[in-house]
Formats: sequence, structure tokens, C-alpha cells
Amino acid sequence: MTPHPIIGSMGWARALGLIVGTCLAASACGSTGDASRPSAAPSDGTGRAAASAPGYRQAYDAGFAVGKRLFEDGGKGAAVREVNGGCVRRSLAAKPTAVVDLDRGAWILGCKQGTGNSTPTAPSGPITRREPDADLLHRFGSWARKSEAADSARHVTRVTLVHLDATEYDVEVTTTYTAGADGPEVRRLAHEFTRWWDGDDGAGTAWNLIVADTGGQRIATRDLRPRENSS
Repeated sequence: MTPHPIIGSMGWARALGLIVGTCLAASACGSTGDASRPSAAPSDGTGRAAASAPGYRQAYDAGFAVGKRLFEDGGKGAAVREVNGGCVRRSLAAKPTAVVDLDRGAWILGCKQGTGNSTPTAPSGPITRREPDADLLHRFGSWARKSEAADSARHVTRVTLVHLDATEYDVEVTTTYTAGADGPEVRRLAHEFTRWWDGDDGAGTAWNLIVADTGGQRIATRDLRPRENSS
């Protein structure tokens, strides 16, 4: 038999080594190509949303994860508590704040769905809607001047309804106070506004009073509904 012109010159053992090495290199290249493909962003609400996801989706996924943990810890009892105001109040202290505040309404929706152990249904757009209400500002000022609360009321520059869904909302008052601790003056204002609001919920359910500083940062929160009536 006539030796192969290439194999004959290098020997069968060396030729076989080159063939095996080439095959291994090809397999490695194929694996690298697959690993470099971008992974899909979480779409079932159970994982952390990608940073590139819309803000409302990031907030929703974060809320769903918290709700799921609450359900696992407390079962159906947790679902009842959280759906009836629990998730709304919890959203004010939930972390990371930067994610929750992207869309607090979406976070609350995720929290409620998580505690209900239901199939996650992410929103298709932003949920939170802010609506300045000049009439409420005027009415609070008028009441304050007749109720020895004028000194507190003069610090309020804007009243905003923060709609968290179709029926639930918070009331935010923007003030002339600068950022800082929840001091006596802020506590006095929160007390006076809550006293005035009592029985004045109007349509829907008002859950919280949020007092904001001159830059719009939250400096105090108060319940607008007694906890025993929240269910």
C-alpha cells in the first residue's frame, strides 16, 4: 500500500493527534458561541427584573418577590392582611427604595399577586398616577385658619393625590420644610392634616399621608385610616 504523502512524512500518531486537537477546538468554539448569547429577562415575576426593563416592570417584579415570601411565611392569612392595605403600607418602607419608587402602584400590584399565590400578571404600562389637587389645598387652608392650625397649614405648598390603582391612593403634601428628621413641626402638620381628613376620603380609599420636603423627598408618613378599619 502506498503511504499517504502527508501522513507518511509525519507519522500516523502525530496525524491522529492533529485530528483530535482540531475536533476539540471546534467543540470549544461552539460552546463559547452558545454561552455568549444574551439570556432572556425574567418574565414570570419571580426573579429580579433586568435593569433595562421598564420601571414599572422592575417595581412589579420586586413587589411580587416580596409577596411570594409573605405567602410562604404566612399562608392565606398573609394574603388577607396584605391585600387589605398591607401591601400599600409596606410599600412605603420596602427596599430598595429606588426600585419601589419607580412605580409604587406596580410594586403593590406585584405584592398583592404574590401573597395571593396567583399566576403573576405583570402590567403592560405604568400604574402610579399623580394628580395635583388645588381644591384640597384650598380647603385644608380654610379649615386650618378656623381650627388653630394655620401655622402648620402655611407650610403646605401643594397637595397631590398619588393614585396607586383605580380605587386606592395616598395623599402627598409638599411643604416648605427642608430634608431632615420627622421633627415636632412636621409631626404637628401631619397630625392636623390627618385630623382634617377624617371622614373626608371621597371616592376610593385613601391609605397614607405623605409629607414631602421642598425637594419632593418623603420626610414623614401617617395612616389616614385606622388599622382596625383597614379590612
